[in-house]
Amino acid sequence: MDSMKRYMRFVKPYTWELILTIIIGILKFAIPLFIPLLIQIVIDDIIGSNTLTQVEKTTQLVYWLGGTLIVFFIIRPPIEYYRQYFAQNVSNKVLFDIRKELYTHLQKLSLKYYSNTRAGEVISRIINDVEQTKNFIMIGLMNLWLDLVTILIAVAIMLTLDVKLTLVALISFPLYAFSVKYFFGKLRDLTRKRSQALAGVQSYLHERVAGISIIKSFTLERHEQKIFDETNGEFLDKALDHSRWNAKSFAVVNTITDMAPLLVIGYAGYQVIHDNLSLGVMVAFIAYIERLYGPLRRLVSSSTTLTQSIASMDRVFELFDEKYDIVDQKEAQPLKNVAGQVSFQDVVFRYEDEGENVLQNINFNIQAGETAAFVGMSGGGKSTIVSLIPRFYDVKSGAVVIDGKDVQEVTLESLRSQIGIVLQDNILFSDSVRHNILMGKPDATEEEIIAAAKAANAHDFIMNLPNGYNTQVGERGVKLSGGQKQRIAIARVFLKNPPILVLDEATSALDLESEALIQESLERLAHNRTTIIIAHRLSTITHADKIFVIEHGQLVEEGNHEQLMEQQGAYYNLFQVQKL
Repeated sequence: MDSMKRYMRFVKPYTWELILTIIIGILKFAIPLFIPLLIQIVIDDIIGSNTLTQVEKTTQLVYWLGGTLIVFFIIRPPIEYYRQYFAQNVSNKVLFDIRKELYTHLQKLSLKYYSNTRAGEVISRIINDVEQTKNFIMIGLMNLWLDLVTILIAVAIMLTLDVKLTLVALISFPLYAFSVKYFFGKLRDLTRKRSQALAGVQSYLHERVAGISIIKSFTLERHEQKIFDETNGEFLDKALDHSRWNAKSFAVVNTITDMAPLLVIGYAGYQVIHDNLSLGVMVAFIAYIERLYGPLRRLVSSSTTLTQSIASMDRVFELFDEKYDIVDQKEAQPLKNVAGQVSFQDVVFRYEDEGENVLQNINFNIQAGETAAFVGMSGGGKSTIVSLIPRFYDVKSGAVVIDGKDVQEVTLESLRSQIGIVLQDNILFSDSVRHNILMGKPDATEEEIIAAAKAANAHDFIMNLPNGYNTQVGERGVKLSGGQKQRIAIARVFLKNPPILVLDEATSALDLESEALIQESLERLAHNRTTIIIAHRLSTITHADKIFVIEHGQLVEEGNHEQLMEQQGAYYNLFQVQKL
């Protein structure tokens, strides 16, 4: 119920549209309720009349039918149209608002959340589960009330025709109510499990489609098919559990609703035989039973759909309830006019609260405009140090300080806007080259884009692409080589023009020609700004002002290339290995 209450917050702005839709809906459902009454009039008052001549009976019939045709063919179609249109309109606007807010929420979740959650699972909640909740508006907030109003109008008309017969028609109501409550309680749980399993299939597919080249290169098709069949089979099991219980519910509930017409036919038939009831009223009543139990049956199938949408709602709000790890403090100030001095003061860090420390008492100081390099074996903690500067993660103790300000005391947006990052594997989006460069500064002019591309040694190869800057790069930039992707990523940072630059193994995966071009553009980029480099190849960082050697999460040596070579310690040993 909590989910429904929270969902209503999104519905609230459209209350008046919703009320209008319900009023139009009541008209739509009320008009057909006139038909059984028409049958009774035709049988009792026209055909069964002893006072009217044949001509008069025909005239009466034409009048009644003519009036009915006007209602059904002129008044009803626009009502039907607007009822559908408004219903869809309101529900689609609500879904738009939910997805918009969810996307904002997703962007605030930390990298820790994404490293522990499969992308397909998140996508499934935003697409499938949000879509399922649409039924709550269509059914729970509209059709449910319309069906209830239809039932009330039908019962009111039946009471005017014959009270006893109406009571007979309603005998099975309590049984019906009990069975709905019993069966649909369990359905919500089964539905949630089914959605979970479907998200599992989606996650699996999302990862495998992204990594199809691996599957092909290792000829894993058969093996993958087996795993997919298991994941898909798990969904099938959950879907079948759901279907079984659903089928049981319908079998019981529909049997109960079928009892009513039989009771009415029996009782009314007996009354007609004994001249206590007219034939017209009996026929009208049987028609009303259908009008009465039609909405009831709809309510049953609605209950199924509603249960599914409430289970989906639970999953949507579960995602909304994910906590933010990295947030601005209440008194956070924007970080302005950054010179670029970076220091770590007794920094201790671990990824999980109960896990091992990844960094242990790290202390260093990089002056504004200096180039500093971090070297050491893989897994030593170099990338972790770099990810603490833009606050992708927060330190467990100690402080990361920029220009004398603790990064936790400034706003995230202002902090990250001062830092440019070039990674080893830069992600490009499946958009044009221009849009990928523009991510550095979305409001940049065409001249600025071209200047940034030239500075990154990218302009020439971009002009040779089929559509130049408008060329689509494919998902994750698959249509470009590693060196081309890297140069676009560098152009992006040139456009951003940040005072602090972070290069995380930016040239390690490239051929020599690309590397030379990229090295040249990186040197141009590093000019006059604080540059922090993570390097595997020591030959690329011998020019650095400071070199920090990291081993097992600790800072073991620091100095420039000449000083460290003289010490003949960890750096010297690494250098000898690489020279060989």
